[in-house]
Amino acid sequence: MSASNTIITDRVRHTTAGFELPPLAMYIHIPWCVKKCPYCDFNSHAAAPTLPEEEYVDALLADLDADLAHVHGRPLSSIFFGGGTPSLFSAKALGRLLEGVERRIRFAPDIEITLEANPGTFEQAKFSAYRQLGINRLSIGVQSFQSAKLAALGRIHDGDEAIRAADMARAAGFDNFNLDLMHGLPDQSIDDALSDLRTAIAQKPTHLSWYQLTLEPNTVFWNQPPTLPEDDTLWDIQESGQTLLAEHGYAQYEVSAYAQPGKAARHNLNYWTFGDFIGIGAGAHAKTSSPDGIISRSWKTRLPKDYLNPGKQFTAGHRVLEPDELPFEFLMNVLRLTEGAASEMFTRRTGLPLSLLASARQEAEKRGLLKAEPNRLVATREGQLFLNDLLQQFLP
Repeated sequence: MSASNTIITDRVRHTTAGFELPPLAMYIHIPWCVKKCPYCDFNSHAAAPTLPEEEYVDALLADLDADLAHVHGRPLSSIFFGGGTPSLFSAKALGRLLEGVERRIRFAPDIEITLEANPGTFEQAKFSAYRQLGINRLSIGVQSFQSAKLAALGRIHDGDEAIRAADMARAAGFDNFNLDLMHGLPDQSIDDALSDLRTAIAQKPTHLSWYQLTLEPNTVFWNQPPTLPEDDTLWDIQESGQTLLAEHGYAQYEVSAYAQPGKAARHNLNYWTFGDFIGIGAGAHAKTSSPDGIISRSWKTRLPKDYLNPGKQFTAGHRVLEPDELPFEFLMNVLRLTEGAASEMFTRRTGLPLSLLASARQEAEKRGLLKAEPNRLVATREGQLFLNDLLQQFLP
């Protein structure tokens, strides 16, 4: 028996007891934007005047055909169109894609289908057509409502367009939408940040993603860093903003996610509870499980021109997660949630006994990073603030 077979045999033996196939979601990547923002490290590319919609939809469906073995009879609980800017695609193209997906995989009756959109791409008729397709949630990339901040971020819209986008979302029939908002922007004061947040709240979104700008490698900002607020200012923005959000009924359920009651993003909750997701599109990632407990991650060809090349393989890489990696992989996700997860979910999602966490768990509790709750795995307030320190306890 080869070494690789031994690993797989051990994995099956370790992961069959108590393991359950998790819910299944789908991520669809549309890699084009009007222009690349200087802070963005996502797989996005400036769009030509005409997008290859038909060819890309054909490639997405062929990509999905190659991944159908990972479905194992499960319905799709959610679909997320991310990018890039998926709202650059026409309703006709997205409709053909959704029809093709549903022919291949059954949709759950209450499926959540989210489309990312930028204010500069909003057209009332287009978004009404999206809603008629069954897309029932929008995520609008506002980032700021202030002209100077938007210019510094390289955004193509202004504050008025961002407000109109929220108005048009409601008019198109979207009663569930997220606003994506950043803080810690170049030269931003506490008053600037809270003004943005108040303006966002006034649009009455059901969900707010509110997170700090970070400088990522391979971006313009990484190579030409702007002047960002001092750490004390960042801390004050975070504290004041969380208080303001709570006062308006937005409960923090994840590190940077706030929602009205019952409106947490189901697609992201699936990620954070170590659910499965198929990823199709240029550069898309996936996490999938088999009934015998083998858990894998995979990723697709990154460049659109390569993804559209019929001679290329869609999958660029694939890796089986070994048993000693699973505690970290699982906790890296669930500990982002303010309520964490039930302890028994660890075994259901990984097939490993909870006792494997005992020593590291005890140390994390002693350091005040993990709550001493036997039936839940949940970070303390300090543990969420210093999540990397907490996760270090569970590295293999």
